[in-house]
Amino acid sequence: MIETVTSVMLPVNETLRIKKKRFCPEGESAGRISIVTGIHGDELEGQFVCYELSRILQENPRNLKGTVDLYPALNPFGIDSVTRGIPGFDLDMNRIFPGSRDGDMIEYVASEIVSDLKGSDICIDIHASNMYLTEMPQIRINELHREKLVPLAEKLNVDFIWVHGASTVLESTLAYSMNSRGVPTLVVEMGVGMRITRDYGEQLVDGILNLMCEMGLWSGKRPEVRTPLLSDGPDDVEFLNARRGGIFIKEMNHGTRVRRGDRLGQGVDPLQGKVLFPVLAPVDGLIFTIREYPLVQEGTLIARILKDA
Repeated sequence: MIETVTSVMLPVNETLRIKKKRFCPEGESAGRISIVTGIHGDELEGQFVCYELSRILQENPRNLKGTVDLYPALNPFGIDSVTRGIPGFDLDMNRIFPGSRDGDMIEYVASEIVSDLKGSDICIDIHASNMYLTEMPQIRINELHREKLVPLAEKLNVDFIWVHGASTVLESTLAYSMNSRGVPTLVVEMGVGMRITRDYGEQLVDGILNLMCEMGLWSGKRPEVRTPLLSDGPDDVEFLNARRGGIFIKEMNHGTRVRRGDRLGQGVDPLQGKVLFPVLAPVDGLIFTIREYPLVQEGTLIARILKDA
């Protein structure tokens, strides 16, 4: 069943509609899981996840024991225009939650989304990286909610769980708003902006079905899932930044284990035909983020490495 979460009339004979697709079991529901994505219009990895879940649930209705709500496009105009924020407003939608029913249009929409998600037993907020970086499938958790969320994240078949420090800006995200309201919400980051990485989508779908089995919402075959690495220390992650501007030529992909001194790539000058700087691993560890877009400036993030224990 497709439902309209909220709708707002726009100036030029258009209507902004946020929609969801609800799957309900025959008989009493054992609980509710909500899958949301599309907050950023240039992040499309979650579109495949919603499609694949919808397909599986429609083909196997007897295995469904709980309610599943799919929200594929919380920022539909951003997706239509391949814009990270909300077109015409120059706003990052994930910086205005929980919104306000008495606020402007976007604040009103945000408040209606939060209201509709209330009552979920768990919420999964799917993001991709931007067009500049590519990421291993990972879950990022605010340390304030570590105790509740890490055991859930371990069921989701990701490669890496990153528990990070609290930050003021996080208080305006959907995940922070829902966790503060008693709805456990996991933020998934994977892939790259403006693309779909099918392998990552299938990996996360298996994780969601595994979590649904754990919650008693799904009686189908339980997928095998991997055990993720866990980073919960402030010094566990090493950031590599460009020493100067140039073109970054990548030589290693994310998911690669490196030793200190290994070369991840190099910055070059196409005009002079010379190497400007090498990008060397300063520690032993695992690359979980790597630069995808070649143009860099001084200070540009090149990679993140999870240090070996």
